[in-house]
Parts: sequence; structure tokens; C-alpha cells
Amino acid sequence: MKLYLDADLSPRIAAALRARGVDTASAHEVGMARASDPEQLAFAAREARCLVTADVRHFRTLGVEAVREQRPHAGIILSSPRFRGAIGAIVGALARVAPRYPGGLGEYDVIYLTREPAR
Repeated sequence: MKLYLDADLSPRIAAALRARGVDTASAHEVGMARASDPEQLAFAAREARCLVTADVRHFRTLGVEAVREQRPHAGIILSSPRFRGAIGAIVGALARVAPRYPGGLGEYDVIYLTREPAR
């Protein structure tokens, strides 16, 4: 799974994921930090990267619009507001998700990032 973090997520997350062997790019690193949400999703699709965002409301809507308009993307991972500012928790959750989808998400898939259940 190749990931693309939109501008609302820290580029430190991308660096930490790469250190764990997860192919990750950040909007901040590729000059897309000021792009609109639709531009972010289109960029991720062109790069065959699953978009990761904490902007749940807007990207959930963009996911529905993509299906309705038959505009495929490379998947969207929505990070719960409970992760806000918790870089380590986001890195850990994404590092657990990535190996489950080695070929990436489907072209219209939208999933939610969750914390690891308590043991």
C-alpha cells in the first residue's frame, strides 16, 4: 500500500512511516500543501496512493461523489478526530493497516483508521 497524507497531517507522520518501510508521501513534501481537497484526492489517484486525512467530513463526501460520478481514486483512509495531534498513534495505526492491503485499497474504497483495541 502506498500512502499520501493530505495537508492536515504532519509530514513527521510520513517520515516515521517510511522509517517503518511504508511507502508514504506527504502533501507538504510534494508541494501540495495549499491544494484544495478535490485536488488532493486527484493527485493521490494519479500517483496510485491511498489518501490519508483527518478531514473526515469533506473526504467522506468526496468519496461519495467519486462513486456517483464514476471518478475512481486509490482509496481514502479517514483518521478519526480522536487521533488529532497523536502522531505516534496515527503512525502505529497506519503501520498496522498498510500490510493488510499490500495492493492498496479498491478504487472507490473508504475506510476509517482506528486505534488498536485494548488487550
